[in-house]
Amino acid sequence: MILTFDIGTSSVKGGIFSAEGALLARAEVKVSSKQGRNPLEHEVEAGQWTEALRSLAGRLELDGKSFAALLVSGNGPTLVPVAASGRCLLPAMTWMDRRGREEASLISELAGRRVDASFYLPKAAWIQRRRPDIYSQTAYFLTCPDYIDYVLTGEALTVLPDKGFTRLLWEPGLITALGMEAAKFPQFIAPGVFIGKVTEAGAAATHLPRGTPVYSGGPDFCMSLLGTGAVRPGRACVRSGTSEGLNLCTENPVVDRRLISLPHIVQPYHNVSGIVSTSGAALDWLVSVLGSNKPDYRRIFAEIREVPEGARRLLFLPYLAGERSPHWDPLARGSFVGLTLRHGRAEMLRAVSESVGFALRDIMAVMEENHLKVQELRITGGQARSEVWNQIKADITQRRLLLPDCIDSELLGAACLGLAALKRYSSPAEAAEAAVRIAAEYEPRPQVEPVYRELFHLYRKAYSRLKELFVSMGDNAKGEET
Repeated sequence: MILTFDIGTSSVKGGIFSAEGALLARAEVKVSSKQGRNPLEHEVEAGQWTEALRSLAGRLELDGKSFAALLVSGNGPTLVPVAASGRCLLPAMTWMDRRGREEASLISELAGRRVDASFYLPKAAWIQRRRPDIYSQTAYFLTCPDYIDYVLTGEALTVLPDKGFTRLLWEPGLITALGMEAAKFPQFIAPGVFIGKVTEAGAAATHLPRGTPVYSGGPDFCMSLLGTGAVRPGRACVRSGTSEGLNLCTENPVVDRRLISLPHIVQPYHNVSGIVSTSGAALDWLVSVLGSNKPDYRRIFAEIREVPEGARRLLFLPYLAGERSPHWDPLARGSFVGLTLRHGRAEMLRAVSESVGFALRDIMAVMEENHLKVQELRITGGQARSEVWNQIKADITQRRLLLPDCIDSELLGAACLGLAALKRYSSPAEAAEAAVRIAAEYEPRPQVEPVYRELFHLYRKAYSRLKELFVSMGDNAKGEET
């Protein structure tokens, strides 16, 4: 059996898989992040992750079980500064954290390309420049899944799916140019490589079985590509959780600042992607604002179903933590556009749900400008449990949406990586083709396409018209920075 974990933004999940890639058991524990006084600051206490692993060990009844491999995936770019003792020196700076805008601008000039403030190196540079006391104590800057591997094995390493990923992580030349110490940035290692076994200290910290072989996993989006079977050109994985990632398998890379173009975990393909910063988080926010402390999402989507397509001409821009693709605008703000007295709770809920579909279509439009074809969408994550939301996304994007029977694609993808590492399959791609099974399909309805085509045009126009206003509002927030 193979044991996998995924460190998400709002939860930590664990799964047990058979030698054929079948999910035998899974469990999930909620975690929480926090926003600081500075609206660009988003943090999570890394101790929540190890506490979650201890809880999952009990829920999965791991005591007495043995596993051929353990693999961890995680969210990012999330950075953890760790002391030589293994202690976290600061809360982890999550992928939503963009306080290092000045550092990102400096690094962009040095690199000769855009380096977003959400990336790893601007975060490390922010600590170096703004918190020199923390920087001096830092033994390692670790990514989210690499921190868990470090806790389990005592080995500080950084998973690098391909050398093309260094621009998202760090490059030796830039580290030197910034006056930073290269020793603080661990050695790169490929996914699916044996790291070590769970030590006595690692077992005590997490309650995971001591002696279990630990193999390198990697970024959650890489695991999701495997876990949805998006391993052939034209297939796109839509990771639907707190945020939304559209990752397209292509034969060729693209050069467009609005998109991220990286090597695919399956060679010789490429992964061209766009990321929506707040999708599930936007709906959760609205539900909370409307006074639902314990939301009943089944009832919420029943409300949404009763509202006609287009939410009675109400739009929402889901930019509650700035926006990444295709705008890369940390100052963007969430906005309802078109509110009237006839709009109520249900229309607002539908508008927020539809905004995620419009954001995906926005990314797809840029992909199409670059002559890429998105043939089908393979949905994964918590949002995939909603038939209503799945149909909304299929209708707005006008693409067939496929639902795998295992929507925990990060867990399944890590299992596929482990199965290949154990030589049960010749490659992760072969393992993925064997393990991923489609449970349902959602066909786009042509009769609603004209409504959504017009509203998508207005959605794009709304951001372009409001962009300058967002900048002005961002100037006010700047005074709150620490």
